[in-house]
Amino acid sequence: MPEAIENSENNPRLNGFIFAVLCGVLAFSAIAFGAVDAWALGVLSLVSALIVVLWGIDSWKTKEFTFSPNFIQLPVLGLILIGLIQLLPLRSVSTEILSVSPVRSLSIAPYQTRVAIIQLIIYLVFLAAAFLVLNTEKRQRKIVYIITIFGAVMAFFGILQNLASPDDLIYGMREAFQANPFASFVNKHHFAAFMEMIIALPLALLFGKAVKKDQRVLLIIAAVIMGMAIVFTGSRGGFLGLLGVFGFIITANILKSKNDLDKLPNNEKIRNYRRNFTMFGGGLALLIVISGFVLYLTNDSTLTRVVSMQGTEDITNGRTHFWNIAWQIFKDYPIIGSGLDSYGTAFPNYDTWNGIYRVESAHNDYLQILSDAGVLGFICVASFIYLLFKQSLRIIGNAESRFRRNTAIGGLAGCFGILIHSFFDFPLRTPSNAFFFLTLAVLATASIRTSSHNSQKVRRRKKAE
Repeated sequence: MPEAIENSENNPRLNGFIFAVLCGVLAFSAIAFGAVDAWALGVLSLVSALIVVLWGIDSWKTKEFTFSPNFIQLPVLGLILIGLIQLLPLRSVSTEILSVSPVRSLSIAPYQTRVAIIQLIIYLVFLAAAFLVLNTEKRQRKIVYIITIFGAVMAFFGILQNLASPDDLIYGMREAFQANPFASFVNKHHFAAFMEMIIALPLALLFGKAVKKDQRVLLIIAAVIMGMAIVFTGSRGGFLGLLGVFGFIITANILKSKNDLDKLPNNEKIRNYRRNFTMFGGGLALLIVISGFVLYLTNDSTLTRVVSMQGTEDITNGRTHFWNIAWQIFKDYPIIGSGLDSYGTAFPNYDTWNGIYRVESAHNDYLQILSDAGVLGFICVASFIYLLFKQSLRIIGNAESRFRRNTAIGGLAGCFGILIHSFFDFPLRTPSNAFFFLTLAVLATASIRTSSHNSQKVRRRKKAE
């Protein structure tokens, strides 16, 4: 019988291939319109199947099934099981007045639920593979720099496209129906969420001083470009998420420094207080620089929308109506929900408006999981968030190297930002955002495997820091 083990150092070829595939999935999902189209889902399904097949072949050859037993994977599996239960034909429907066979599954939208299950399986494979290969500091450094560079390039492209293309065409050729695109994303609010996750990594490295001085300038440039892109979208949820990222990173570093105060002499304590004040001032200065660049490149209407609480003609401003409908659906299907991704199907039955728009999401991921999957689904989501924070905070407190600690801070801060944004939108229902969210979750919670040689290098680096 193959043995289930956590570490995979004995499979360098498998690790290297899966690492490259994961990077490819992240880039592809973002470039391919956020991977919201059916063809993109098909490509991602094939890639996931390839990973599973090669994983199985390697396990058969080595007689060891390598995987990470991290519990954070279980809530995703739980959502898959809920979706499968929802497809069971357990609902009784009267057929006396119907000319066609009614839907008997617990889900009122079985097709959408099947698609949601496929997506969740892809996410679970991606998450498990990420835990498998991102268990060394070397690979975590690589993925952090790759994501940061990619995010800066995407932000720069989005800003240029926004300034040069007033007709809102993606890549100058695709029109987004009933949506406001930005860069390669169909929904500008979801691009803002995409940016608020990625910007957390360079900000954490900067505030935690986890990189050399010659690298800090590049990280500052990347962070400014990404921050500008968030403001350019005009997404208030994105800006709140950005503030959440800043606040989390600064608070985490201040609390960490306070924990070390007892070990420091009085003169070092004074320097520590100055460092905390400088850190706070640096964050504020960075926000001012971002806003200044936006004002220079465009008029003040973008910033006005971000800070204003007044609505526009945008469809996303009917949130309270959408939230109320999600709550009504939940009350009718409280235990297991109306079916994964069934909100759009249920919406017309509860809508009291004129019916002009077809609304697919509740613009609140927490309310929608209640309506789609009931209390059981909400428990899965709450468990994921609980495990994410519990494991990540433990790593932040116990990490041996400064880079590992601040990578965990950045990963958790990015997740925290989009979790805030999810109160006002549905950013995690864009597959690209889900992939990056899972990657950050792994960076925040993965256990690092170090050989004796690497442990000596870590200790030397820690002394140098």
